[in-house]
Amino acid sequence: MRKFLAATLMATSVFSFVVMPGLNNTAEAQEDSRYGGTIRSILVEGNQRIEARTVQSYLLVEPGDAFDPERIDLSLKTLFATNLFADVSIDRSGDDLLVRVVENPIINRVIFEGNRALKDEKFQEEVQAAPRGIFTAARVQADVQRILELYRQSGRFAAKVEPQYKPLEQNRVDLVFEITEGPVTGVRSINFIGNKAYTDSRLRSEIVTRQSRLWRFFSSNDNYDPGRLEYDREKLREFYQNNGYYDFRVDSAVAELTPDQKDFYITMTIDEGRQYDFGEVKVETALEKLDAKALRAAVPIQTGDLFRGNLIETTIDTLTYAAGIAGYAFVDIRPQIDVNPETGRIDVTFAVDEGPRVYIERINIVGNTQTLDRVIRRELRISEGDAFNRILLDRSKNRVRALGFFKDVEIVENPGDGPDKSIVDVKVTEQPTGELSFAAGFSSVDSYLFDLSASQRNLRGRGQSVVARVSTSSRQQVVDLRFTEPRFLDRNLSAGVDVYATKQDFKKFGSYTAETIGTGLRVGFPLSERMQMGLSYKIQSDDVQIPDVNILLDTNTGFRSTRVIQTAGADTPNDATDDEFRSATTEDFPNELLIVDQCDTLYLLRDSSCRSERSEISSIVGYSFFWDRTNDPIRPTRGFDFRFSQEAAGLGGDVKYLRTETSASLYRGIWKDIIASARLSGGYIFPLEDGQGIRINNRFFRGGSTFRGFDVAGLGPREIVRTFDPNTGEIISTRRGNSLGGNVYYQGTFELTLPSVFPEEYGIKSALFADVGAVGSLRGPDVSPNVFYQTTDAAGNPVSAVRVTKDATSLRASAGLSVFWDSPFGPIRFDFSQILRREDYDRTETFRFSTSTRF
Repeated sequence: MRKFLAATLMATSVFSFVVMPGLNNTAEAQEDSRYGGTIRSILVEGNQRIEARTVQSYLLVEPGDAFDPERIDLSLKTLFATNLFADVSIDRSGDDLLVRVVENPIINRVIFEGNRALKDEKFQEEVQAAPRGIFTAARVQADVQRILELYRQSGRFAAKVEPQYKPLEQNRVDLVFEITEGPVTGVRSINFIGNKAYTDSRLRSEIVTRQSRLWRFFSSNDNYDPGRLEYDREKLREFYQNNGYYDFRVDSAVAELTPDQKDFYITMTIDEGRQYDFGEVKVETALEKLDAKALRAAVPIQTGDLFRGNLIETTIDTLTYAAGIAGYAFVDIRPQIDVNPETGRIDVTFAVDEGPRVYIERINIVGNTQTLDRVIRRELRISEGDAFNRILLDRSKNRVRALGFFKDVEIVENPGDGPDKSIVDVKVTEQPTGELSFAAGFSSVDSYLFDLSASQRNLRGRGQSVVARVSTSSRQQVVDLRFTEPRFLDRNLSAGVDVYATKQDFKKFGSYTAETIGTGLRVGFPLSERMQMGLSYKIQSDDVQIPDVNILLDTNTGFRSTRVIQTAGADTPNDATDDEFRSATTEDFPNELLIVDQCDTLYLLRDSSCRSERSEISSIVGYSFFWDRTNDPIRPTRGFDFRFSQEAAGLGGDVKYLRTETSASLYRGIWKDIIASARLSGGYIFPLEDGQGIRINNRFFRGGSTFRGFDVAGLGPREIVRTFDPNTGEIISTRRGNSLGGNVYYQGTFELTLPSVFPEEYGIKSALFADVGAVGSLRGPDVSPNVFYQTTDAAGNPVSAVRVTKDATSLRASAGLSVFWDSPFGPIRFDFSQILRREDYDRTETFRFSTSTRF
């Protein structure tokens, strides 16, 4: 309601000015009589929840002020602007100012009814109405539009929302949004007009919107979304410009409802233009420390190459980096493009000038709901007050990403309070850093393996890593507690402590079991921005046991007894049909037959691994070196990394050896999602005492997940037994014995990631791989001598046999396909392998899978 006094004042003024110009003095007297004087008090009526003094605080007049029409009118508008009141009026009652208000209701509850496709939580993130908030019709209508927009984004253009409210006592209401979702509006077809260089199907693969098909039930990109359609126009422009079509444009993108009102037809009219090549490419600069010829050599564009728009941005980044190395942290690079339609060439000149100096006013960390600010800030290579340096910002981004705590890291630059100041926002998106994982595998030899573990890499958001692993599988049980503090004593020094106990059952692979209990300390520190050094010490008790197997030993031969006692048919020596025999026992030959363990020294076929059967204390000191020159810590497409480590046992304890391992990886992005990588690795261990070998638990074993296509410990030195006909020398059978491990290994792994043929939302990726390498080089007492002996075959016929240790370091090779699926149950990996080269005594497998779940 408009103010009565103000309306009367306006009417009186107009009447005095137009109708009674001669009565000005009388009108002024009447106006003074109506508005003159001062306000004695301010009275508030109609308020229920809001106190009178709160209402009075919004007024621009107070007791003792004059009755000023303009200030009273502004007070009226101020009260309406608070959104606390549905109606307000201000009147004069004698010398009192009377303020009458009707309060807006308070929302008690916000209820969504009829929604199935979208959850209540989705609406609550978008709507402004909330419990204990103010109920206004304008705000409710705005929320209706927000809900409808959510449904449009999910492809439901027929959705309807009816707001209702239920009055309650104390001027409260329950706000109810009654929703009719309607059907999903899909995309029946996507057509292009004007395309000649590329087919419709090729262009459909470049945009995000997809045609509705039955197999896309997991996807929402086949729902019509106008916002997504605008993004598709930009994707098409990028695609064409990256293939030489500089003049490309989308003339129109029209979406029409199908006659049944269920789907849309999308038609895009495009103008491809002609295809261009790069013409003359120049770099111009007046900066003293920059050589234009040297900068031109760094430009990845050559005259005659097909024009690609993304190469312009790549060149700007390259020149910015080169200028930064030369000491110019602030450069302004402007590409000048000259298009010549007649020749089909585009000349490009990159003008490099020194840009204005900008300093970082403030660094904001945004989006870290769990990780503490200081954990992120200590990874930044730039601080508040420093000169703005894009190279250091990019390096800071990679360091934050390398933490592995965030799904996405983005650095946004915003203007500061002055032209020479900039505000940097480091926006992060948290991801699960805990991991609950299990692994399973299958091979032609062993049926399964199972592994379970849990870890947290960002304990309480402090960047600390803790592993509490209780793992069991068909071949090992592990209890492993590890804690790492990345900034020990608030210095750039990491420190960690390990306590572990393991029990390995290698009876199926190496005919031994090993129990280890130990503890260790670790420290790490940077040598430079890209180099790290680590030191470690651990002390552990190793107990290696060979399973007890009783053997009836013939002391005359040193082999298993083959003696028999005839129990029937002896009275008819010329008739063997009724002959019966039994194996001889120690009672039959007490001085010649003994029951001994398989590791007894009297047994000539004693396994060489029996030498490792003992309990020892190992005191091990080591160091490691890491050099990282990759362009990205998570998914590198360029560069290399190098690792080198050594461990020496012998600073006390019973074991003395030197163990060395090294690896180097090279990465190269070929095109889009195709990345090639090559990894070379190797290791060598040798005893530090003459005449001593290396215990089997300290040797190298490869296979399984470390060498695809071969079973766990499937390649490398192994004892085998061959039987052959004593008359002809023909080999009758070969029996694989235990894997012995090796003192040396070398391996090369080559991978080529492939673009996915499935929609991105399926989370399925694949890679071709090839593994080559070998394990071997046993020596001295670790190699059992060749033993020839007589035995019998399965039918009881006498045959000759020889036991030998095969230690060929000949090349093994396998190739295959790895499939990675980011499933709802966690990341799953499938390996399908084909053996290319092997030895006949190796153990192979053709399929393996593993999975893990994060939390």
